[in-house]
Amino acid sequence: METTEKQLKVSAIKNGTVLDHIPSGELFRVIEILGLSHSTTPVTFGVNLDSKSMGTKGIIKISERFFRDDELNTIALIAPNTSVNIIRNFEVVEKKILTIPETVTGIAKCANPMCITNHQDVKTKFRTITKNGKTRLLCHYCEKTTECKNLKIVTYSL
Repeated sequence: METTEKQLKVSAIKNGTVLDHIPSGELFRVIEILGLSHSTTPVTFGVNLDSKSMGTKGIIKISERFFRDDELNTIALIAPNTSVNIIRNFEVVEKKILTIPETVTGIAKCANPMCITNHQDVKTKFRTITKNGKTRLLCHYCEKTTECKNLKIVTYSL
């Protein structure tokens, strides 16, 4: 019996960021949050790729783009454990795994329509609470909790 070996060939990037191990179901939300559909530099993504640890995963390669901490914290809320690889001159110069931050400021809207942050120019502030594998945000002002999967997140523009 012959074995056929399949390879996925995606070109390497000279400088930029690779987001790997994104849950497949969150890949397009990550693309939307980071505003990558408006990118003027090459963006490559794959979805439902085989992963030994996750079953399937998503990956995004963004040329000539490096992310701020607040952008990465936003991604951590919906796709914790995503790995971030910083590429310079075709080499990985930094690698980190995203973890959910203890506090989240100004990157998500409060789900409570009566919250002061939805009526006045007040930056949102939340404390993250993780219980039984689910993460929720607790609003600093109105104390409403919201599951991360239901968050309305600020979309970044390039």
